[in-house]
Amino acid sequence: MSNSVDGRSVTSKLAAILRTFSSGRAHSLSDVARSAGIPVSTAHRLVTELVEWGFLDRTADKRYCVGSLLTQIGANVWHVPRIQSQAELVLDDLSSAVHSTVRFGILENSTVKCLERCPVPNRPARSGSCRLPVHASAAGKVLLAFSEPETVNEVIRRGLPRYTAATIVTGSSLRRELAVVRMNQLAWARKELEPDVASIAAPVFARGGQVVAALEVSLTGSAQQFRMQAVHPALVVAARALTRQFAINQGHGINRTALTAGDLSQSAITNGRLA
Repeated sequence: MSNSVDGRSVTSKLAAILRTFSSGRAHSLSDVARSAGIPVSTAHRLVTELVEWGFLDRTADKRYCVGSLLTQIGANVWHVPRIQSQAELVLDDLSSAVHSTVRFGILENSTVKCLERCPVPNRPARSGSCRLPVHASAAGKVLLAFSEPETVNEVIRRGLPRYTAATIVTGSSLRRELAVVRMNQLAWARKELEPDVASIAAPVFARGGQVVAALEVSLTGSAQQFRMQAVHPALVVAARALTRQFAINQGHGINRTALTAGDLSQSAITNGRLA
């Protein structure tokens, strides 16, 4: 914001006012003006705007205190674990359950940015990160399927590189595939990125049914179709675990379909972890 006649910007004055309430106590208008080092008239104008926006509240005795919006922001910052830390525990459990490489992916710049766990015999899973093409990976299809149409259009506009004979390389084919993913809330990529690799992915939902990430299991070797069916329940349970954690921690509505999708009879949830 521009500087005022006294040389201080409006932003600095607002910051000084809000700093007054760092103790959590209520303050009178004159207290606020004195603490912020501004005239009472200026304090009144700015405090009134902060009340209108919900950053401050006015008490019955005409004092001011921290408002509901600041309380909500503070709760979200300090009590909601980062999406990455929430995912890491579930990735560890999922990798142990399916004995395959598992990934947690988010959409970034038309690619899938992933955390990865790779099983190692008789040792803890190896951690890493990778990027996947959005159109040739199961995680990418999940994220695209629940993205805005403009995002899908941009991916198609940039071109769909061919990695194997099975890679989807036309916009019409990709759109048909994404429609199936939305219906099933599950995506497959059968030998589309590497000739001997298949993957299956499920969406992770957050506030109001928004898909924020995808969980993927990658399978190599023979009998991939049979193995996909075998790992499907554990994958859905893991996605459900993350969805539930986001619902509890963020306090927002969740797409309930995501919580019941798939056959969960072979697994159970205990404190958000696979049991």
